[in-house]
Amino acid sequence: MSLKNDAFPSSEAFDAINESLQSSEADRKDAIKQANAVFAFTLKNKAGETESWHIDLKNKGEVGKGLGEKPTVTLSLAEEEFGKLVAGKANAQRLFMSGKLKVKGDVMKATRLENVLKRAQTAKAKL
Repeated sequence: MSLKNDAFPSSEAFDAINESLQSSEADRKDAIKQANAVFAFTLKNKAGETESWHIDLKNKGEVGKGLGEKPTVTLSLAEEEFGKLVAGKANAQRLFMSGKLKVKGDVMKATRLENVLKRAQTAKAKL
């Protein structure tokens, strides 16, 4: 089941992240050990619609639609900015400082997300 929503083109990154987590049991366990958090994302597209996804790196090591179970941190940003972030063309800290990225919950856990997004870049590079 694809996590991509055509109204949110960068949402294909969630499939890439999930694929990288499912490809290796050792990598998944390592990601859970490093992050120990549930990351929720709420993206807003140009039409003003919002959609949510989550990356569970606390229990299961998988990606799904919706906010997930008790997210440790929720990140809200424009779909376009998320695409840049996943592609490595934007810096999360700069997005946060400029008000383009809103963080609710454990901000320190949010800093661990960079490694997860790098996995998506690696997985996309293999496609």
